[in-house]
Amino acid sequence: MPELPEVETTRSGIEPHILHRTISVVTVRDPRLRWPVPPGLSGHLEGCEVRSVKRRGKYILLDCGRGHLILHLGMSGSLRLVAEGTSAAAHDHVDIQFDHGVVLRLRDPRRFGAVLWTEEPPVQHPLLRDLGPEPLGGGFGPDYLYKRSRGRRGGVKPFIMDGHVVVGVGNIYANEALFIAGIRPDRAAGRISRARYAALVAAIRDVLAQAIEKGGTTLRDFVNDAGKPGYFSQQLQVYGRGGEPCTRCGAVLAETRLGQRSTVFCRHCQR
Repeated sequence: MPELPEVETTRSGIEPHILHRTISVVTVRDPRLRWPVPPGLSGHLEGCEVRSVKRRGKYILLDCGRGHLILHLGMSGSLRLVAEGTSAAAHDHVDIQFDHGVVLRLRDPRRFGAVLWTEEPPVQHPLLRDLGPEPLGGGFGPDYLYKRSRGRRGGVKPFIMDGHVVVGVGNIYANEALFIAGIRPDRAAGRISRARYAALVAAIRDVLAQAIEKGGTTLRDFVNDAGKPGYFSQQLQVYGRGGEPCTRCGAVLAETRLGQRSTVFCRHCQR
């Protein structure tokens, strides 16, 4: 699933190509996404100028003046920039064509993504209104995480992956941040001190910022300025490395499932 760095990479990548451009044609080939594409979407969008391209959590928000287009990539979705007239493949469900011949195309093989429209402020939309703070924003810090964790008996990894607590800390980056902070992922969230949460907040911010700078880890189909697919990678210390030596102490990394997600950690370095 695309995580916050992939979504931010996509947002920043498409912004220069569509900001202040006018939507000319909207083509919906298959409305059967996670939530059905609104039947009147073309009527809402055509003729609108994109005033801003923002992100909230894993949602990309296009301000179209009369309302907002809400995009979510789901499990397997991607947004690609293609030239007008480019043939669509089997899983290319929605095209948004602009006045300069560029088409923003949603490809989603598993159809868990979303293309939604709202005329209310997007922060009031049911999918966004209960989201926690942005991990790279001012509302997220040690005091906040410490207070939210009190009384929590569940593991800290599911806690920081809860979008109502903080948005965008997906499985890859939760594994990495907990390793950097030296915290076992299965330690009860309510039993972690404020000082250790300070280390965890710093680790979350650092790993996400580095991933955004390097372009994310799982993005595959985004098209860059030169029209070539972008392939991004990041050196991960624990995720996907269960059974391999720890990069710090050399001990074998343990792998288990926590909250139904693959979890890798070092029994020696994390406590």
